[in-house]
Amino acid sequence: MQKIIGKEKSLSDLLSNKKYTIHYYQREYRWGKKQIEELIDDLTGEFYEFYDSKDSRGMVEKYGHYYLGSIVFSSGENQAAIIDGQQRLTSLTLLLIHLNNLQKNKLPENKVAIDHLIFSDRHGVRSFNIHVDEREKCLNALYTDNAASFNSTNEPESVRTIFDRYQDISEMFPEDLRDKALPFFIDWLIYNVDLVEISAYTEQDAHKIFVSMNDRGLSLTPTEMLKGFLLSEIKSDKNRSDANEIWKKQILDLTAIDAKEDDDFFKNWLRAQYASSIRETKRGAVNEDFDIIGTTFHKWVRENAKKIELADTTDYERFVMVYLPKYVAIYKLLKKYSLEFSSDFECVFYNAERNFTLQYQVILSAIASSDDDEVVKQKIQTVSRYIDQYIARRSFNFKTLGYNAVKNAMFVVSKKIRRKSVQELRDILQKELQNMDFDLDGIDDFYLNQFTMKNMRHVLARMTYFIENSSGLNTKFDDYVNREVKNPYDIEHVWADHYERFQDQFQTKREFQNTRNRFGDLLILPQDKNRSFNDSTYQEKLPMYFGENLLAKSLNEKCYQNSPQFIRFIKDKGLDFIAIDNFTKDSIQARQQLYKSICQKIWGVDLLMK
Repeated sequence: MQKIIGKEKSLSDLLSNKKYTIHYYQREYRWGKKQIEELIDDLTGEFYEFYDSKDSRGMVEKYGHYYLGSIVFSSGENQAAIIDGQQRLTSLTLLLIHLNNLQKNKLPENKVAIDHLIFSDRHGVRSFNIHVDEREKCLNALYTDNAASFNSTNEPESVRTIFDRYQDISEMFPEDLRDKALPFFIDWLIYNVDLVEISAYTEQDAHKIFVSMNDRGLSLTPTEMLKGFLLSEIKSDKNRSDANEIWKKQILDLTAIDAKEDDDFFKNWLRAQYASSIRETKRGAVNEDFDIIGTTFHKWVRENAKKIELADTTDYERFVMVYLPKYVAIYKLLKKYSLEFSSDFECVFYNAERNFTLQYQVILSAIASSDDDEVVKQKIQTVSRYIDQYIARRSFNFKTLGYNAVKNAMFVVSKKIRRKSVQELRDILQKELQNMDFDLDGIDDFYLNQFTMKNMRHVLARMTYFIENSSGLNTKFDDYVNREVKNPYDIEHVWADHYERFQDQFQTKREFQNTRNRFGDLLILPQDKNRSFNDSTYQEKLPMYFGENLLAKSLNEKCYQNSPQFIRFIKDKGLDFIAIDNFTKDSIQARQQLYKSICQKIWGVDLLMK
């Protein structure tokens, strides 16, 4: 092996006007929402350690540094190839693109130049610094803040994943860092976040480094260390042996869901049932119960045994042999119905479809170890309905659902509803919704952009499923949101993207685009139909809409003929459905109000009391 060079570099040093390739056998970008969530949580949490709103920009230089690991390259004669670390570098590039979009409309003095960390411009040709041909179109759409126009369905796996993770970043990035604190965070990220660049001259040597760094034995997991502590406190050999068998059965059940599901379960369970404090988002704040459980829950249990009523051998036996199986069974149920639609637990599926991972913690907090199956069912239904409504209210008001943005609020709710009765749950959660700073009136101004894209598809699917199901049609919600099928549903604009057809109604193309992206101009259609209708006029689309789902069909006057169940439904619900022969600007406004009425039937506070 030739000489190895390792250098500590800031993100700015690592990416500034650089060009990296990725070998064909490593090109799949596979990070999920969980990894993005952890990255943003780690970075913003560290930034909050130093940031004070009274600081000047120059003080960022004195903020602490954060180490983000090592990157392994092979440094050939031309471009450097990434051997290990492309998941992080790709994710950081997506974060930089999002930050760049956030600052586009800010004054020059509040902007940080980061274009050169995202792409290089040579001879007038832009190419992204992590260069993979198949990604260019997607990254261009994201960089130009035009994600709403990019359809990822038929793209390669990595491109679809990149597109989805960018949406996650848009949703997760904390609201309080989007304004005054934004340039401070960008400065800190690019100059104070460090990585170690490990370079070898040949690709073979780089691979040897990679193997030596990642193949040096296995450490005990937090779950295994927790098991060791709990079982060591059980005095009876027989009871300890029985507890061990029960423990092994629960862990096998959890890891059958996912290899690391055991760790996730303990984090959710311990936070739900026992955590009493959470770290404040301010300089100098220290980690509290919630935060420590998220990293070293085995240590937290050992140091807080009395707090969770573990005093003698009987308590430890009960914890492992009674409480653990009870809550594992409920957690498995929640995980099952997060992937499998059930009318009994539909909101668990809805919340999971929108990637609201905190629902497991909040639901588990409401359940007492003495609850029977029927009470558990009612509590799951009540809490999951509340979360569904909470998500809707934030989404319609353009509020992020990112982990950092909502974890404190969800922790407070978890404490309020901990082991409460069903009726107490309903009363508390109804009051929580009524006291929110925003409500469904946000629908009046709801529109499609890169921030609302994922949720918009969900909302349109929910509306379509609601009116069809209520009108006696046997349709399935998950058919409308499943992106893995051959011909998934896409968002359809009723108006085609042809400004020249509507110039008499608008003074500028921007005004036309803003109106075209309003909620009232949108439907969902199968992808092939969406594309074939793309340039058609409304008059050409109208007869074709009649052959589609009921929300689209309702624009056609034939929908109101020989449809007794649909007519009965709209009359009973007081919904102003009408056929529209000529779809104008006023039609979009009227349709927006109709959509608002439908959403009020789906997400009304009174539904929590069912």
